[in-house]
Amino acid sequence: MLAFEERERLIQRYADGPAMLRAALAETPQEMRLWRPAAGEFSVHEIVCHCADSETNSHGRIRYLLAEEEPLIIGYDPDNWARTFDYHSHPLGAALATVEAVRGNTAPLLRRLPESAWAKEGKHTESGRYTAEDWLRIYASHLEEHTDQLRRVVAAWRARG
Repeated sequence: MLAFEERERLIQRYADGPAMLRAALAETPQEMRLWRPAAGEFSVHEIVCHCADSETNSHGRIRYLLAEEEPLIIGYDPDNWARTFDYHSHPLGAALATVEAVRGNTAPLLRRLPESAWAKEGKHTESGRYTAEDWLRIYASHLEEHTDQLRRVVAAWRARG
């Protein structure tokens, strides 16, 4: 089990993620948001849309873990979702608003969970045993990782001349 202080630090990182993503997106030139650094890699636009879908999945995952007996957490293929849902045709503003709303709705829930809730577990279809603390470790850094990815795409776009 995580110490209370470490859990609180992770919850704060989780809560801060949308502002970090929004700030990085605001720094991206409009004309490059659909540009892909290579075949099979996400554009800035697709990164934000992926974050929206991932956050809505995570929103359900933590709730299933906490409220259901023997919850089954279902994995998915982010690349297939990007193709199937044609992320480039999806409104970027709606995707960013989804990220902000989902995390804005989940962070207060996390902050008021009793200690016992953090030991709740289910089974993930791809990784097996999956606890509420596993969930927190993953999603505390998820938007940070994609914000870094977004910045790398911008850097690659600028480096190409």
